[in-house]
Amino acid sequence: MQRLTQVLDVELAPALPHVSLVDTRRVEAPDANGLSVLVKYMVPRINGFSQTVKRQALVRPEGMTGAVVGGFYSLVSSGYPTRAFAEPLEALAWLGRPLDEAQSLMNKLNDLVMQAMGQSPVLGELHRVLRNRLVGANLAEIARELGMSERTLQRRLREAGTSFQSELNTVQVRTAQSLLLESDAKLTAVAVEVGCASLQHFSSLFRKMTGESPSAWRARHRNTL
Repeated sequence: MQRLTQVLDVELAPALPHVSLVDTRRVEAPDANGLSVLVKYMVPRINGFSQTVKRQALVRPEGMTGAVVGGFYSLVSSGYPTRAFAEPLEALAWLGRPLDEAQSLMNKLNDLVMQAMGQSPVLGELHRVLRNRLVGANLAEIARELGMSERTLQRRLREAGTSFQSELNTVQVRTAQSLLLESDAKLTAVAVEVGCASLQHFSSLFRKMTGESPSAWRARHRNTL
């Protein structure tokens, strides 16, 4: 979150007043104190932002995490028009960018983000698709949705030093962390939601990837709220 607030400082001293796009789609399990830190950063700087930002669109992630992120504007009163969107192209249209220009901007943004994260672009796209397809996710269907063959997807994942099963497990656990933090759902319900066949399978996977049980992880992180 500290890195995000440092990045936002660029809004305070640009050459000209401008429209702003904040893309939070890759937020998968928000820090328990993150929203509070961001609000504390913004409140004393609202006047400065109002001098340079003409309009700001926030692209939120999906699910409960998106609801949390999208609620940011209800906590901060800005001096310029703001709005949250589920789709980046809709956000850019609201900011006055034509479709062809918007698509080009998003392609460049995605490439820059992947480079900054040191992540292969295929992993970012794979995670995006998997988040909505965890129940019954299989290589053939996911590869088809990504517009490539199973063999091509497997090869690109090998080049990135990983595998389909490894990335599926990563998304399952990250999604579970969001559900554990943001809801009171029982562990069995969380297991079903992230595509695990049983509570035992879910607990074993979660412990393997985080070092603690789902219930212990939930208790520890909720104690920081």
